[in-house]
Amino acid sequence: MKKGLRIITLALSLIIVNKGDSQVLISILFGDALNTPNIEFGLVGGDNISYFTDVPGSKAMGNFNIGFYFHILLKENSYLSTGVLVKSNVGATGMPTYSIGDAAFDSIYASGTLTKKINYFYVPILFQQRFNDNRWYLEGGFQIGLRNKANDIFDQSAFNGDLSYSTNVRDDYKHFDVGLMGGAGFKFKKQIKSMALGVNYYYGLMNVNAVSDTQIRNASAYIYLKIPIGANAEKSAAKAKAKADKKAAKEAEKTNKKN
Repeated sequence: MKKGLRIITLALSLIIVNKGDSQVLISILFGDALNTPNIEFGLVGGDNISYFTDVPGSKAMGNFNIGFYFHILLKENSYLSTGVLVKSNVGATGMPTYSIGDAAFDSIYASGTLTKKINYFYVPILFQQRFNDNRWYLEGGFQIGLRNKANDIFDQSAFNGDLSYSTNVRDDYKHFDVGLMGGAGFKFKKQIKSMALGVNYYYGLMNVNAVSDTQIRNASAYIYLKIPIGANAEKSAAKAKAKADKKAAKEAEKTNKKN
């Protein structure tokens, strides 16, 4: 049953993760080896609502994100929470379009809307404190982002059917993004390693615009699900060891009775 669930998880991941996110597949395959008594490893994914804090007229937009995480024990109930979001879009929508120097194109999209979508590899570095027998936790710290892709998407719905055009604007944004992050979560079980549901808020501190003086700072609210990988294997190993120890004790008892 457990093996079947593992195969299903891998199959779903192959569907939702593209070639650039092979790190996620590697983490699934080697999750057993990465989990230790002091380290919890697993997959994290969910939705986030992103927006720009400094661009008038911009609106928030929804995104999907997925990655992997580590909870590293520092002391009792205190952890370093880190990892990598390998697919994590931020940006904003609802902005007016701009001219690209093509008269026909500009006339079509002049009354349309512009969406700016930027993809980062985000690395959170958070201090996590757990309460109530590990069921609830608070965390806070900062997050670093490495820009991967960026696209401006022109949308026009004024005609019969929607028109959309996307252009690569990767070089319009700086390579890095840095900001503050904090949030809270709830673990489904009291045991140290279990699935968890949580929310985090990211507030970018730096201007990521690389081509003009216009301030563009990212902000995003995340809702996520964390699924430990390999934790069951660790629990099964502990049970197997306890069973073997019990069997050895019985054998020793029988030997003592014979003597």
